[in-house]
Amino acid sequence: MIRYALGRLTSLIISLFVASIVIFGVIEVIPGDPAAFMLGVNARPDTIAALRAEMGLDQPLITRYLSWVTGLLQGDFGQSWTYKTPVSELIADRIWVSLPLAIYALILSTLIAFPAGIYAASRRGGAGDITIMGATQLGVAIPNFWFAMILVLIFAINLRWFSAGGFPGWGDPFQAVKALTLPAIALALPQAAILARVMRSSLLDMLGEDFIRTARAKGLSARQALWRHAVRNALIPVLTIIGLQFSFLLAGGIIIEQVFFLPGLGRLIFQSISARDLIVVESVVMLLVFTVIVVNFLVDLAYAAVDPRLRTKA
Repeated sequence: MIRYALGRLTSLIISLFVASIVIFGVIEVIPGDPAAFMLGVNARPDTIAALRAEMGLDQPLITRYLSWVTGLLQGDFGQSWTYKTPVSELIADRIWVSLPLAIYALILSTLIAFPAGIYAASRRGGAGDITIMGATQLGVAIPNFWFAMILVLIFAINLRWFSAGGFPGWGDPFQAVKALTLPAIALALPQAAILARVMRSSLLDMLGEDFIRTARAKGLSARQALWRHAVRNALIPVLTIIGLQFSFLLAGGIIIEQVFFLPGLGRLIFQSISARDLIVVESVVMLLVFTVIVVNFLVDLAYAAVDPRLRTKA
């Protein structure tokens, strides 16, 4: 297991290095001079040049890249050009919205998808299976931002059970969780639809395997064979989807944060792109990529724990 983990860790480090180059290169070629954008169209060329020098934009790309990466390795995300504060402080303020929202949505998604997928697989071809598969098809087809607006219309405007947006902070945990509930549902249901379909498909594959027939021949009922043998072996592709979903929920909630006016990382990226605050965009995106890669690394370790054959192959 240690050898397998070290191999995956090496792959993680290489992926982070490549990602840093791609992120820096792509963001640096975005049209628009940040210094000129900040000073306005009437700024004098010498004033713009002075601000570019102050921001370090007059240095060669390779020098700026090495300075940025060195800072990241030391925990220094740089200084925001717009907010005039360390990027690490901006991230620390916003992560306590985005991270709980992603976890909340993932929990809801899993709690919905697992029972639905298992029930559909155990009732293959029946009315329950057809109903669940129809609902999941609808869940996959509906855009989450449109679903978010429907939730606001019903539960915030008509029923007034929730606020239409904003975040009160964690001073009152109940109000904070309540403010994240509608965004979490909007993010969770489409992901639950995908996860339920994968769970059903994986379980059906397992139920057709020889070891399930052997278990049934030894006297186990269909229900016992399902829960004791099929579910555990069906978890490997499901773990993949859960890992990818968490990464998406953390990094891909920009539109939902905009709909609900949540001060999270997604909204910070959107605002920083609009303001040409490149150092914030680069650092936050790199942090999100790091999270995605680490989550995938943990999923790979979970694979090895569930299926020992992966360790022997490694």
